[in-house]
Parts: sequence; C-alpha cells; structure tokens
Amino acid sequence: MVAPDVLTGVLAQVSDARPLSVAARQFADAGVPVFPCVPGGKRPLTEHGFHDATTDLDQIAAWWGQHPEANIGVPTGAASGVVVVDVDVHGSVNGFDAFGRAHEAGLVDGWRLLVSTPSGGMHAYYPASPGAAQRSWQAARAGIDFRGDGGYIVVPPSTVNSDSGGVSYRVRRINTSRGESLDSGQLRDFLDPRPTPAPRQTGQVRDVSAERLAGWVAGRAEGERNRGLFWAACRLAENGTPPADTFAVLAPAAEHAGLTQREVSATIRSAYRTTEPGPHTSVEGPDGALRRAPDHASGRVLS
Repeated sequence: MVAPDVLTGVLAQVSDARPLSVAARQFADAGVPVFPCVPGGKRPLTEHGFHDATTDLDQIAAWWGQHPEANIGVPTGAASGVVVVDVDVHGSVNGFDAFGRAHEAGLVDGWRLLVSTPSGGMHAYYPASPGAAQRSWQAARAGIDFRGDGGYIVVPPSTVNSDSGGVSYRVRRINTSRGESLDSGQLRDFLDPRPTPAPRQTGQVRDVSAERLAGWVAGRAEGERNRGLFWAACRLAENGTPPADTFAVLAPAAEHAGLTQREVSATIRSAYRTTEPGPHTSVEGPDGALRRAPDHASGRVLS
C-alpha cells in the first residue's frame, strides 16, 4: 500500500500544474498509480477503468500523448493509500449538512486534505487503514459517497466542463498534523441508519416490523435500493419469516423505490441463501422467479 501522505503530498505540489500530463507523471513518480479520464469529465478512458491504473511512465506517456487534456483518475483505498469522503451538492441535497452533523459527532475528524470539486462539493482525504479493507459505499439521501477500495476519484488539477465553462478541482486546505484513519462503517451507519428489526418470531411477519422495514425500503434512493432490500430481507429471514411472506411485504416497497420485479426476486433469494443456505422450492416458480405460495382460498398464485 502507498504511504498515505504520499498522495496528499503530491497534490499539494501539483494543484496548479499544467499540462495535465506533467501532473500525471508527478503522481506516478511518487508511486501513486493513475489512469486517464475523458477530458472535462470523470469517465475512465481505459478499458478496465481504475483497474488499469499504473505508475509505468511509458504507459502514462502513451495515454496522455494520445489524450493531452485527459483528466487524472486515482484509485482509492490500498492502491493509493487514501480513502475519500465525497461531499456532494445537487438539487435539494447538500452533503455539507450531513458532513457537518458527522463532524459534530466526531466521525470525520483526522482528514489530511480538503479539495474543492467542480460541482461545489468537497473531497476530504483520509489515510487508508493498513491491512483492513474499506469498501466504497453511497449514502445518496445524505449527499455523501465514500471512496475506498473498489472506487476512484478525479484529482487536481483536472477540470470538469459545465454550461458555464471548465471548473478545476483545487486543493482547499491542508492539515499539517498527522491524519487519522476513518471508521467508514461507523460513518455509514450514522448517515444511513437501518431500522432495528423486531425480536425473532418464527413463522410470521410482525405487522409493526414489516411496516417499518417496508417503509424504509420504499425510501431508498438510486444506488441504495438493492442493498437496502437485501438488508431488510436478511432481517426477516433471520426472524424465521417464510420467503413468500417476505416477498409479499417487501416487493411492493422495493418496486416503489424503482427496482424491477426480477431484481426484487433475485435480491430476496440471495438474502435467504445468505442467511439460510439451501433452496426454497415452495416459492420459486419454474422460471426461477420468486412467488408466493398458492392462495388456496382463491386458487391463485400471487407473484
């Protein structure tokens, strides 16, 4: 893993560097892997995205020789030695509000570097935790993304184009004291709390618990819907709820949030396989879709 101060140290030096090819080489010279993103944007230009990041100077020269104005992408997590809290501002969502609450709770102290983003948001850089995976996640309703293992960021002096012209990523503030690792799991639970399930009650769905879980699933935003449904289905599975009842309770809520019936079926099946391995033939139809058991009163099979 790259030492956490390496990337932030380079950023402090190259924030105003031009051309971008020079900055990309500076990162690589310091041992920070980089890859090119579309000029004026964030989409990777390489076939495998951030997985293609490298410190190979010949490859970097070839990339930026072909795309001189390409923005600079850096993988987060162990690859670069830093993780990033991405504070987003769009529409009615202002991630600074959530970041402020997390700061008051003492959950986002220890940042090493603050970078202003073109959208008016902010990237807060923290040292990655040595020997511990910190997976990326999103709390869309709070306007906060966490960029860790499995993610990447675009770094200064890259520029994003908008209707008003190009706006650059710029170093906003440097913390000269030693940065501290971030407890990303605790931060996620603070920003996106899950409801507490009711005590285990085998064979039936408790009304209060079902309503709470279904309401929570229905309110999940894009990027959180599958994970939210999976978590809620796991809780009901752990409580001994039959899969058909879980589907009846959670499917309408998940579809309201924007998932398709196929996505709902697959996610609930996955939850039951995770918590109680083995097939559940009583609720899976011939096509593999998850269905309720027959309604003997009407003779129908509810799907």
